[in-house]
Amino acid sequence: MAIIEVNFISKCLMRVVTFNAIIPVDKFGPQAENAEQKPLKTLYLLHGIFGNYTDWVNGTRIQAWAEANDLAVIMPSGENRFYLDDEKSGELYGEFIGKELVEFTRKLFPLSDKREDTFIAGLSMGGYGAIRNGLKYAENFGCVIGLSAALVHDTWKDADNSAPIFTFRRNYYESIFGEYDKVKGSDKDPKALLLKLKEEGRPVPKMYLCCGTEDGLVTANRDFRDFLNENGVDLTYVEGPGKHDWVFWDTYIKKVLDWLPLNRTGAGINSGNVK
Repeated sequence: MAIIEVNFISKCLMRVVTFNAIIPVDKFGPQAENAEQKPLKTLYLLHGIFGNYTDWVNGTRIQAWAEANDLAVIMPSGENRFYLDDEKSGELYGEFIGKELVEFTRKLFPLSDKREDTFIAGLSMGGYGAIRNGLKYAENFGCVIGLSAALVHDTWKDADNSAPIFTFRRNYYESIFGEYDKVKGSDKDPKALLLKLKEEGRPVPKMYLCCGTEDGLVTANRDFRDFLNENGVDLTYVEGPGKHDWVFWDTYIKKVLDWLPLNRTGAGINSGNVK
C-alpha cells in the first residue's frame, strides 16, 4: 500500500496543485501473490468545506479499506469553491475534478480507463461536487456517491450577509454559484444535469446517497432522492442515526465501498496486519 502526495501544474487552475493518492500496488502475502494483476479501479474522493486533500486519510479508515478492495483512491483539494468552474477568476475546479484529474492520474498510475471502474464520491460540499461533476462528466464515472451532500445550490436566497461565518452569507454563495435566479436549470443544478443526460440518451451513473437523520441537510437529500426515483435513476439511498461529522462519514464510506463493484482480495501483510 502506497500513500503518495503528488504536486503537479494544473491547466484548469493554472498553478501547482496537490492531491493524495492511495495506490495498493505493493501488497504482499499469499493472497496478493496469487492475485491477477489488473488495472486498478479508482475512487475520486472529495473533502468538505474548510478541508483539504488530507481529510479523508485523517478522518476515516479509507487506507485500510482501499487496500482490502484493491482500490486506488485519489483525494484532491477543492478549496471552499464547491468544485465548480469560476470563469471570472479562471479557476475551473469542475473541469479539473471531472476531466483533467482523471486524465492525469490515469497517465501517472496503473488505473483502469473504463467508465465502469471509475467512481466519484464526496462529503458535504464534496458530496455536491461529486454529484455535480459526476453527472456533468458522466462519460467518465460509472458510480456517483454523495455523503451528507450539501445540496444548497438553490437554498441561499435569503442568506444573511451579516452572518459571523462566511459560509452562511449570501454574497459567499453568489461568488460560487452566480446570480441566484440563474442557478436553476444551469450546469450548477444537479437536477438539470440529470435531465440533460436523459434527454440526450447518454448513460446515467449509478448513484448512492446517504445522510444522517440528525443532519440539517437531510431534507435536501430526501428531496433529491425523490427526484432521482421519479426519473428512474439506479439509486441506493440510505439514512441512519448520525450528524454532520466524521463518525458518520467513517461509518458510511465503508458502506459505500461495500456497495461499489470492487475486487475484494483482502488486506496484505502490513504494520497492522501480520496474519
